[in-house]
Amino acid sequence: MPCNQAKAARPVEEFLAHRPEHLAGVLSRLRSPLADSAAMNATKARLLLLLEETGLPVRRWPASLTSANRAAAGLAKSHTLDALCVGPMDPGVGDTVVRVATPVYVFAATGRGSYARTTPDRYGFPRLVRPRRKRHQGFASGDLVRATVPKGRWTGVWTGRISVRSTGRHSVATPLGRFNASHENLRLLQRADGFAYARREEAE
Repeated sequence: MPCNQAKAARPVEEFLAHRPEHLAGVLSRLRSPLADSAAMNATKARLLLLLEETGLPVRRWPASLTSANRAAAGLAKSHTLDALCVGPMDPGVGDTVVRVATPVYVFAATGRGSYARTTPDRYGFPRLVRPRRKRHQGFASGDLVRATVPKGRWTGVWTGRISVRSTGRHSVATPLGRFNASHENLRLLQRADGFAYARREEAE
């Protein structure tokens, strides 16, 4: 997260010194029971136990060691670079990260849509009923498509996820906005499987 990177290792009192009201809210929450942290620690302990029961060699190291290794190597903070810095590293004897893989592949869970067949309005009353059929003109909501728009405001070639309509004019969501396009101008790139796939350059 950008805010986490901006804070880095500074105390929260120093980081939020210019926002006293926000700082007061953060400090008040620090004194509340950390139920989420407790659940995570219990899950971690249980996972470690199950892994050890396999008989395979299992090692674990504190997150502070990963952070120190990353700082010693002069790397930015990211999940990919953190994975390269796990475990004991001694820069004094030449232990360092010599190459960073780039670009990296990013997989994000997007879900498989909703089972609800009724769409409510802002008051909670039924606004429309969705059809039982999930696929129209060979497309289903969540499919990744390439849309070739011949005219109008969205003229050009676009890539995005779609929400299907029984009329055949499907809604295409792109980073710049959403528009409707005829199914005749769409080409399927990937069936919706509950995940989104992308590539990005790793931080230097």
